[in-house]
Amino acid sequence: MKVIIVGGGWAGVSAAITSKKAGAEVHLYEKTDLLLGLGNVGGIMRNNGRWTASEELIELGAGDLIEIVDNTARHKDIEFPGHKHATLYDVNLIEGKVSTYLEEIGINIHIESRVTDIKIEDKKIKGIFLSDGTYEEGDVFIETTGTTGPMGNCLRYGNGCSMCVLRCPAFGPRISISERCGVSDIQGERDEDNLGAFSGSCKLVKESLSEKIVKELNEKGCVILEVPKEDINYDKLSSKVCQQYALKEFAENIILLDTGHAMRTEMQH
Repeated sequence: MKVIIVGGGWAGVSAAITSKKAGAEVHLYEKTDLLLGLGNVGGIMRNNGRWTASEELIELGAGDLIEIVDNTARHKDIEFPGHKHATLYDVNLIEGKVSTYLEEIGINIHIESRVTDIKIEDKKIKGIFLSDGTYEEGDVFIETTGTTGPMGNCLRYGNGCSMCVLRCPAFGPRISISERCGVSDIQGERDEDNLGAFSGSCKLVKESLSEKIVKELNEKGCVILEVPKEDINYDKLSSKVCQQYALKEFAENIILLDTGHAMRTEMQH
């Protein structure tokens, strides 16, 4: 059986591994030049309920990616507002480790391969069309492209930018294969029914920070810096869909996390 997976983020690579273990011929299509998508920015695993989910996956024999994350972790079992017993993996290493593993177990990875349409006959998907005009047939189709959407979302909603990873202008916007099959996407909503599922985070080059902060980050994995009282804006928290970052601590502080050579910082906009 030939399984075609559209989207190479965490969900896509997970589906690819599971399909391969089930004995299928697996083809994974990713529009950018990297797997893992926003996983190359996040760097957080095993926090809160994800700890239980990780242990369950391992016991079920599906802990391949959890093991890779654990082996690339910079810090384990740390706490910061909204997060307990979190693992911080190195975002500079994770994609290479995952790509190598997929290749080793025989998964066909197609990067810079953007799926633009599908062929349907008798209400069944027969194949996919790529942006270069190529047509590929398959038996099972799994879409894992997420709903970050095109660059217009970043500009319209203005609550974060995904272009640093997804590079929409270079690789083209997301196309919902499920929508083309008549299944509507579920869209994240913020306060007052506004669409958009962006959270408040950005990257800082570690070398741009003070030696004191870098030392503490390397040792503890997290640094919390107080925001001056006159600059605190609690109203900004309502713009966040991700409730683990819609806490007052994220209005009152800048929280730095060590996920590699660059820093992820959760903060107010």
